[in-house]
Amino acid sequence: MRVVVIGGTGHIGTFLVPRLVKAGHDVIVASRGKRKPYVPHPAWNQVQHVEIDRDAEDHAGTFGSCIAALRADAVVNLICFTPESAQQLVDALKHRRSPPTSRLPLILHCGTMWVHGRPASVPVTEDMPRHPFGDYGIKKTAIEKLLLDATRRGDARATVLHPGHMVGPGWNPVNPAGHFNPDVFTRIARGDVLVLPNEGMETVHHVHADDVAQAFELALSNPDASVGESFHVVSPAPMTLRAYAEGMYAHFGKKPRLEFRPWEEWKQTVTEDEAAATWDHIAHSPHGSIAKARQRLGYAPRYSSLEAVIESVSDRINNQGRKA
Repeated sequence: MRVVVIGGTGHIGTFLVPRLVKAGHDVIVASRGKRKPYVPHPAWNQVQHVEIDRDAEDHAGTFGSCIAALRADAVVNLICFTPESAQQLVDALKHRRSPPTSRLPLILHCGTMWVHGRPASVPVTEDMPRHPFGDYGIKKTAIEKLLLDATRRGDARATVLHPGHMVGPGWNPVNPAGHFNPDVFTRIARGDVLVLPNEGMETVHHVHADDVAQAFELALSNPDASVGESFHVVSPAPMTLRAYAEGMYAHFGKKPRLEFRPWEEWKQTVTEDEAAATWDHIAHSPHGSIAKARQRLGYAPRYSSLEAVIESVSDRINNQGRKA
């Protein structure tokens, strides 16, 4: 199968592209520049690279036609953030059918668990009503609806996969305080006190980038089960901030030293950006079910949330050690 991966040198593509090459697909990576993947792999020597500035082509209204001209059997869309951009791709591929079946090319779109906003119950399943908030979640929800509606009309053959908090080598994880400052892990490794917002009972739901890549590969190879559907792509279970912090203390061989403060007090202890990131994460408190992906696609994540984070943090520590 001829597969175009849009944004293929990013975190998911780092793991997905070698999987696709190994499976025997003809892979084209469409990206803005020539950034190297996060993890080297010999499979990249068999990949065709096409330089496309998506923002510029979107603005010109030519992005969809640029991708359609590559004559792919499937398009993995890893960096689509507006309904207008998604519509361009649908419109361009609508007139591109692949012999011998004359089927429309597959569109595998990367969504987000943020489409659920504040669900009424957990674990949240794919069929629950959407209540997104925030620009990112609202736009991703609109894209999901656009793609699935187009599929039902026969104008597209689309699948939407919703990852959680991405982690893996080369990636800075959402930390136990709910933001991205790696100093939180340093404090934990030293055995210092870590102050968490509220009672530390809000959840985060990580997923290793290779597990996300696994789900995309499965959706690609099982179109009869995946087309017209959405799937959660997360670890088997989320973590509360408290449990996450305790797990990281244990990883570093330290006794947990946690303190808790009400939100209004806690947010004064961090920067404005850190507070905004934490609020976004604890307001969503994602907790997604992967039962549908397991049953229909055979999705089997290799990593728990904590294992995925530990690999990311260990990689960061090792890289710092090599640079010292």
